[in-house]
Amino acid sequence: MILYQPQKGYCYNSDTHFLYDFICANLQIFKNIQGELLDIGSGSGILGLLIAREYKKLNLNSCEIQDNFAFLTTKNAKINNINLNLYHTSFVENSFEKEFDIVVSNPPFYPSSVVQTSNENIKIARYNDNLPLDIFISKTSKILKPLGKFFFCYDVKLLNDIIILLKQNNLNIESLQFLHPKKDKKSTLVMVYARKNSKSLMDILPPLIMFDGDNLSSKVEQIYKKCDTHSIKVEL
Repeated sequence: MILYQPQKGYCYNSDTHFLYDFICANLQIFKNIQGELLDIGSGSGILGLLIAREYKKLNLNSCEIQDNFAFLTTKNAKINNINLNLYHTSFVENSFEKEFDIVVSNPPFYPSSVVQTSNENIKIARYNDNLPLDIFISKTSKILKPLGKFFFCYDVKLLNDIIILLKQNNLNIESLQFLHPKKDKKSTLVMVYARKNSKSLMDILPPLIMFDGDNLSSKVEQIYKKCDTHSIKVEL
């Protein structure tokens, strides 16, 4: 998959590849994945495009507020021959005309207390004051169909808040996976699969370890190989 990215500004990182693999792992139990897919804060479009490539019966919708990224999402969908319905607007303010079967997102999750970059493009894409966690979860619940699926990743330090907010919004966690830089290091990222009005018990998937010594772990190498993405930097 060819993906154009900004020469200067926010670029996708490995979190998106790992989230894509997590989504695929959890969708394996379903025989017929179809319907409406929404990617919140699509950036260059990578997450939604990877999922739409994998599951041909899904209709891809992407929501992106920034002009440059809206352009890149559209361009990358076109060059990869994937049909796209783009909402070039704020996720929070947009009144969606339909409900969705699956919602996915690699949202901005760094707390605003962290020292922020002066680059406005990167700031919007990274920091959660631009999409607060409580609003992110509550709005998603409202646009999901009954038993709709919600996949996202977030700073593991906020897992307690995530659990509380999901429960408050009738979203039941069905699966979690934790990313660790190395096997003896603390987790830095949690990947979450929640389902609207579900009563299922929670599964904890085996941890994803990024590095084995100084090299990428075999699992991470498998994920990169499966994604098969090639980035091209462009001036915008």
